[in-house]
Amino acid sequence: MTEGSSPEETDKAYRRWLERAYREGTGARQEEPRTDSGIEVRPVYGPHDLDAEGPLHWQGFPGQPPFTRGIHPTMYRGRLWTMRQYAGFGTAEETNERFRYLLSQGQTGLSVAFDLPTQMGYDPDHPRARGEVGRVGVSISTAEDMAALLRDLPLDQASTSMTINATAAILLGLYATVAERLGVPPQRLRGTVQNDILKEYAARGTYIYPVEPAMKLATDLIEWSATEMPRWNSISISGYHMREAGCNAVQEVAFTLGNGIAYVERVLDRGLAADAFAPRLSFFFAAQMDILEEVAKFRAARRLWGKVMAERFGAEEVRSRFLRFHTQTAGAALTAQQPHLNVVRATLQALAAVLGGTQSLHVSAMDEALGLPTKGAAQLALRTQQILAHESGVGNMVDPVAGSYYIEALTDEIESRAARYLERIEQLGGMERALERGFVQKEIAGEAFRFQQEVEAGERQIVGVNAYVEDEPPSVEITRIDPDLEERRTTGIRRLREGRDQSTVERVLAALQETAEEGENLMPAVLEAVRRHATLGEVSDALRAVYGTYRSLQEF
Repeated sequence: MTEGSSPEETDKAYRRWLERAYREGTGARQEEPRTDSGIEVRPVYGPHDLDAEGPLHWQGFPGQPPFTRGIHPTMYRGRLWTMRQYAGFGTAEETNERFRYLLSQGQTGLSVAFDLPTQMGYDPDHPRARGEVGRVGVSISTAEDMAALLRDLPLDQASTSMTINATAAILLGLYATVAERLGVPPQRLRGTVQNDILKEYAARGTYIYPVEPAMKLATDLIEWSATEMPRWNSISISGYHMREAGCNAVQEVAFTLGNGIAYVERVLDRGLAADAFAPRLSFFFAAQMDILEEVAKFRAARRLWGKVMAERFGAEEVRSRFLRFHTQTAGAALTAQQPHLNVVRATLQALAAVLGGTQSLHVSAMDEALGLPTKGAAQLALRTQQILAHESGVGNMVDPVAGSYYIEALTDEIESRAARYLERIEQLGGMERALERGFVQKEIAGEAFRFQQEVEAGERQIVGVNAYVEDEPPSVEITRIDPDLEERRTTGIRRLREGRDQSTVERVLAALQETAEEGENLMPAVLEAVRRHATLGEVSDALRAVYGTYRSLQEF
């Protein structure tokens, strides 16, 4: 080939080369491999695989539409991604100790994991909390618990992320209450609350209320935060949990952005302009093992969301069209077998996130397939981020993968396939209707089934699981939760109830129910309730009395 060859000439030359390579028996596979999303991968890509209109048409420059190359002009040359190791277990005091340790080791943002009772709106002494208190996250029920969790942490400087959904409004109220006590006004607080209830119905299951009131509560939080906590990300629209449930990269983009569209429509219906709240929308993605597809996924999602915000919702400010996202390396890719290999897996996934332009990153610890991360494993995960940041050189150049024929072609293909999914969702009446009809759930389940079939048939090799297997059991330390924790937490919550002004609590809970019945924004009433020492379970129960609870189709 010579410079100036036409796309047609290039394509013909490629096909001649391919035929000769196979004919001469170079050992290349005759069958075409596919990405994790089922996209066929040719052995070589070239200019003929790209848009004929040229690179500025499909790439642009970093910080400018269509945002393929990143949302900031200088990306990591100007500021590194936030290193936000997810942590939470046992009591608030234990988790606080882990937070302070990670900050001392160079972590730059806090990320809180809550236990299942906290996620589901139950206090530690509730019968349904039995056996789960402090097990998969920290147990938080009162403003006093939140104060213990945040003790000696710089709330006016640190950015705090809280992975909480059905009870997001309550946890944000507790956080704001503690900050007020410390003299930090809500306007100065920085962080994120997940608040993405739709993905709970799609994949995860920690919902409380039916879809309609749950969406109202999520929208209330977004609307309230736009004025009262303007530096706070009021939602983290999460594809991560749907990916963990089994969807592929294309589906992760489509279903995440579909949920984002549903939230934006809800807030616009409140009368807010897109530019009044869209800059504080954030996203959360997984980084899986097909690292080049993952890089292309992030680029495609960023470009597609920018188009949605500009063309569908009329966002005028550039920041309103940003897809700002946190990435977590894939927990589903971790193996209990040969767990030290998970260090390699998480490193590759973290590299994909950085090459894809993430704003924030959590690297999973090697022992998470066996239990909550130990202190040493958490430190190693943080050190993995730090080596990427300071030794690998990947942050020295903005968008180092730009111009790769394969990456750019794959970005186009993922965007195209995700856009077709969004069209299908619109035909079904939007994301809420698609969830009600089970469309999203079936798509995720089908993909998860296909993946597992490939593993069991040996068509997909997982090192240590169905390839290069060892008989020796894993020899790693495992985090153990104090068996007396539940009793201590139960005693503590009962003592709080005995020492508070019960008549005041009953008054604010009654006011909360009245606000819910009248359809007004619930955030001020939730905030007042937790200030007056109402517990998370009591606030949740007050809303259960008005809204009822959600039952999935599988429960009938």
